[in-house]
Amino acid sequence: MILDIIKIRKDFPILEQKVNGKQLVYFDNAATTQKPIQVIEALNKFYTEQNSNIHRGVHHLSQIATTKFEESRITIQKFINASKSHEIIFTRGTTESINLVASSFGKKFITDGDEIIISEMEHHSNIVPWQIIAEEKKAILRVLSFDDNAEISIENFKKLITPKTKIVAINHISNSLGTINPIKEIIEISHKKSIPVLIDGAQSASHIKIDVNDLDCDFYCFSGHKILGPTGIGVLYGKEQFLNAMPPYQSGGEMIDTVTFEKTTFKGLPFKFEAGTPDISGAIGLAKAIEYIKSIGIEKIAEYENELLNYATEKLISINGMKIYGNARQKSAITSFNIGNIHPYDIGILLDQLGVAVRTGHLCTQPIMNHYNIPGLIRASYAFYNTFEEIDIMIDGIKKVKQMLE
Repeated sequence: MILDIIKIRKDFPILEQKVNGKQLVYFDNAATTQKPIQVIEALNKFYTEQNSNIHRGVHHLSQIATTKFEESRITIQKFINASKSHEIIFTRGTTESINLVASSFGKKFITDGDEIIISEMEHHSNIVPWQIIAEEKKAILRVLSFDDNAEISIENFKKLITPKTKIVAINHISNSLGTINPIKEIIEISHKKSIPVLIDGAQSASHIKIDVNDLDCDFYCFSGHKILGPTGIGVLYGKEQFLNAMPPYQSGGEMIDTVTFEKTTFKGLPFKFEAGTPDISGAIGLAKAIEYIKSIGIEKIAEYENELLNYATEKLISINGMKIYGNARQKSAITSFNIGNIHPYDIGILLDQLGVAVRTGHLCTQPIMNHYNIPGLIRASYAFYNTFEEIDIMIDGIKKVKQMLE
């Protein structure tokens, strides 16, 4: 074991509680991660000692809050190795980040007959915004399929690109299948045709090292609550050249330069895309979460979570009737499965009675369910504060549930 799990788990007080009289086993990390005490204390400190609106005030508290907020932007910039801090835009999460790009980039660069490429394994938040802008602009949505191992083909991707392709939007890691997509190769191929690429990093930011300069992606987004941070805060990284060219997504206070009844002019980056009072405490909490991850080491986290994945997979496939969906060669710490003809919802409900929290249903990826012709999946998603013993508890629970339902 490469991490001091006992020490780490002490930082997550929620893990100590019991559910239905059983010790909580939390395997719903792909939906949201738990928060370490350091993040909770940072939020508490802000509201008890530093609370004030930012950028506009000359008084002491406003100056402190502004400094903390902008320091958080720099922390995130360094974490993903962005070139400039003003390329970091605070949003409410991955969903808003994608909506911002789809709307703003779409208004500026997409016209009648243009094409947008997404993949078959996207979360709904990286499908619906592109459908909306495609319908508005009379553009065409083209879909990159995946194979039986839940992998996408680079050759198929090359065939999808045409002179009308205006943007590619694809996830780094599938939230349902765990597939780690070959995004660097996709970006390189796209850039040879001068096509920008947006990466949905909601499932990757807390699991693997992100370097937007090395990837050379044009947009990258992730959510705070999936990387140990608060809900309601997220990040959009965008290359300066695109962000400068794109019109504002929302308007109001903070993002304006001058306002008259005849004309309004807007501030530069990043404020052009941050209308109104932002989630100040959320940004501070997110920065603290990133500092916590850095103190452990993202490479160590990735290695340990891969061990959890391999252990869980080996245990799961030993269960009669088990079918795991997503067997990509490059995979993150997610196992999605069904057992025989048992409905996933029934298994999820009964596992909860045993204290085991998993996710069931279509996982906000209905096209994946359609691909496999199934009503839904059971998803166990692991984080670095989980243990091998917890996996054993889940496996024992699945066997008991299976016996009951069969």
